[in-house]
Amino acid sequence: MTGASWRSAAVAAWEARGAYRALAGHEVFTLELSPTGEETAEPLLVLHGFPTSSFDFHLMVDALAEDRRILLLDMVGFGLSAKPDIAYTFDLHADVVEAFVADVGVTRLALLTHDMGDTVGGELLARAAEGRWPVEVTRRVLTNGSIYIEMAHLSDGQQFLLALPDERLPDTVGIDGATLQAGLTATFSPASAVDQAELDAAWELIEHRQGHLVLPRTIRYIEERRRNERRFTGAIEAHPSPLGVVWGVDDPIAVVAMADRVEAAAGAASLAKLVDVGHYPMLEAPDRFLASVSAALA
Repeated sequence: MTGASWRSAAVAAWEARGAYRALAGHEVFTLELSPTGEETAEPLLVLHGFPTSSFDFHLMVDALAEDRRILLLDMVGFGLSAKPDIAYTFDLHADVVEAFVADVGVTRLALLTHDMGDTVGGELLARAAEGRWPVEVTRRVLTNGSIYIEMAHLSDGQQFLLALPDERLPDTVGIDGATLQAGLTATFSPASAVDQAELDAAWELIEHRQGHLVLPRTIRYIEERRRNERRFTGAIEAHPSPLGVVWGVDDPIAVVAMADRVEAAAGAASLAKLVDVGHYPMLEAPDRFLASVSAALA
């Protein structure tokens, strides 16, 4: 897979930093970044959201890695990982993450999650509470994600995909890049000025392995959230490790009231609201997002 000619320079450079692993029966793109300085903190596991990938964090991971290892992966169905025509569930995503963490030999870590990754994190925390995941989570940072699904304002694009059957689109019926990029842009704050190159990379990674054709399958996480919210969000609220909440205030989908609600329900150790930032704070305001995440992890 490595070095395919279609990749842009930025995505190719990102791929070159990682490795492909066979995890839970699927080929998964992973990154294990070494500390840039003295390792004094526990590793940080970073979980991305829908419909993007670990590349969302490329502007800030090296700064986060100053004193710790950083673990990232593209979940199955996303980014550079395999995109099979299967039912996508939180059990699948959590199984893959578990296998990755075990493969790199980590038993103690901090957790940074975004969007759908918040709920994957919730499933992992639920398993830990049940004694099924023997990993100590020391602290957590939760960012923009619809953990209270009844409060979410789903976008037109999300509702369109959910209205389709849970099956792979025919090769002749695609979702074009301009439409997808417009949907992502609509989740940014009106005050944000995200470089077009970021949107190009996002589409490049979604389209890779014809991932745009399985979007009606990968988006079913929203339906599963509705069915099992108390399992996922309950674990986020109940886990004993310190929780930092970092939220883009202008998120039109995962509205900022969710941040207030989880802060109250979980007794969050910190809440940072990023003004003039929307759903993708790591792309819209990477410096401010990094500062808030670093403070929450300190």
